[in-house]
Amino acid sequence: MLQVEDRTPAAQTARVFVGFKIAPEIAHELAQLARGLERFPSRFVPTEDIHLTLVPPWNENSILDAIEKLREAVNGSAPFMLTFTRLSYWSDRRHPRLLCGECATTPEITALRSALLNAFGQTDDRPFEPHVTLARMQRDGRAAAGRNEMDRDLSLVQAIDSVELFQSRTQVGGGYQILASLPLAAPRRAWRDFFRQSLIRITGMWKRAASSRDRESP
Repeated sequence: MLQVEDRTPAAQTARVFVGFKIAPEIAHELAQLARGLERFPSRFVPTEDIHLTLVPPWNENSILDAIEKLREAVNGSAPFMLTFTRLSYWSDRRHPRLLCGECATTPEITALRSALLNAFGQTDDRPFEPHVTLARMQRDGRAAAGRNEMDRDLSLVQAIDSVELFQSRTQVGGGYQILASLPLAAPRRAWRDFFRQSLIRITGMWKRAASSRDRESP
């Protein structure tokens, strides 16, 4: 079901972007990991604002038009699993600017992002590296933060069954607003494949985690 929360006056330009809302339990775990930087000058992304951007922000004059483009872009796209693979600094390890949770670059997320960029007339020639930003290091704390080891493997998985149209912060301290949430609909066969792949992927992650614990045991 389409969920729409349009708080933007029709005549007002809004700063919007498209992405995924990260599930509360995963966002909470990622936010807790980021707290390892608390003693360094950093700005942490609020837990409720953690998201993955697919189409970068632009100025939109018609929210309804943007929603319609989003609807057409996701039409026929099947749900899929988003796998968080690593916590890491970006982009310079010695003088990092960001702390991010990296995600696996699967054919599903790559194809969806391409369809969305086309729908909104945007291009991006950079390699697609899906990630969520967890903290931004301030300039005077980058060197110190770079000496604090934060990189580690992650084993978090979220089922992606919708795509969101967000409005950027409108004031200091304000969070992102979800203006619309469009479901990823798919034929029944695609749903069966989705759940089968999800089970295989989650089972594999459990086995790897168990193997890692066994190696660490004395």
